[in-house]
Amino acid sequence: MTTLYPAAGSYTMPSLPLGNRMARAVWGVAYQLLVRPTPRPFHAWRAAVLRLFGARLGPDCHVYAGARIWAPWNLVCEDTVGIADGAVIYNPRPIHLGSHSVISQDAFLCGATHDFEDPAFPMVSLPITVGRHAWVCARAVVGPGVTVGDGAVLGLASVTMRDLEAWTVYAGAPARPLRKRVMR
Repeated sequence: MTTLYPAAGSYTMPSLPLGNRMARAVWGVAYQLLVRPTPRPFHAWRAAVLRLFGARLGPDCHVYAGARIWAPWNLVCEDTVGIADGAVIYNPRPIHLGSHSVISQDAFLCGATHDFEDPAFPMVSLPITVGRHAWVCARAVVGPGVTVGDGAVLGLASVTMRDLEAWTVYAGAPARPLRKRVMR
């Protein structure tokens, strides 16, 4: 007789290798000591610490002290990117933020999920791309594997699990297109 459920040990096994978990532990200590307590205008200092841990940041990136970045080595920011206090960048795979993109307060870029059809429930991680001049508004959620097109806006508390077209404003849960965005 076969069972639908795997052995108990497969539920408690870590999703990521020991080296990754150790690097995140070191990053967590550095974040608490060198990033979190810094004054608001210390963007250059925070960028330097992130770069020390492998982040690739262009000039004039403003990562605020309360932003949570899970794995800096998987973060790529072009120039003049803003990541606000309370934003969560959960990036087991690379997250790429285009030039002049903004990730607002309490936004969540979620780069992983679990395969709920596999009884062992393994983690599945996918990259996220936020295009140039795009804006992920406060409390909005971007799911794994999503591309937010250039100039797209994901409105307040909206949720997307699908790619967003360029220069389009979206809102809702799930996010739906509202109108085209016109730059003046």
